Amino acid sequence: MLKLKNSILSHDEINNKIRRIAYQIYESNVDETEVILAGIDSNGYILAKKLKTILAKISPIKPILCKVIINKKEPIQPIKTSLHKEEYCNKSIVLIDDVLNSGTTLVYGVKHFLDVPLKQFKTAVLVNRNHKKYPVKADFKGISLSTSLNEHVEIILEGKTFEAYLK
Repeated sequence: MLKLKNSILSHDEINNKIRRIAYQIYESNVDETEVILAGIDSNGYILAKKLKTILAKISPIKPILCKVIINKKEPIQPIKTSLHKEEYCNKSIVLIDDVLNSGTTLVYGVKHFLDVPLKQFKTAVLVNRNHKKYPVKADFKGISLSTSLNEHVEIILEGKTFEAYLK
């Protein structure tokens, strides 16, 4: 049986959502000189790179990228980051992922960064699915969707055309 994909966000809508999230990050960190954009590999990191580009254009804040590698099948496994703890200690961090579904990935990502003192910790997602299993929320979100548990949100952020769809 062929499954149809229902478009959630078009290329232009995704770009607009990313731009709006970048402005929200700026507003939340207006007094900071640097902000760590910690993107969860892979789509979260791609989203973080796009946010970094826009944030650098719209503000004097220096955005610093951090790749966060989490085993999404076994999130209890040790998390790896491209920055050492000393590099984000006492800084403002935004943990970024493409989709917030159950909250498992975000909650383990948050837990990892709380091993050191931070100035501020926020989360950002492009799509919030409202199926939280853990008490974690997205501070900045592109869109919130009420979906069934058997539906899957697919986000494409590479190539010439970005797309978000439900399948």
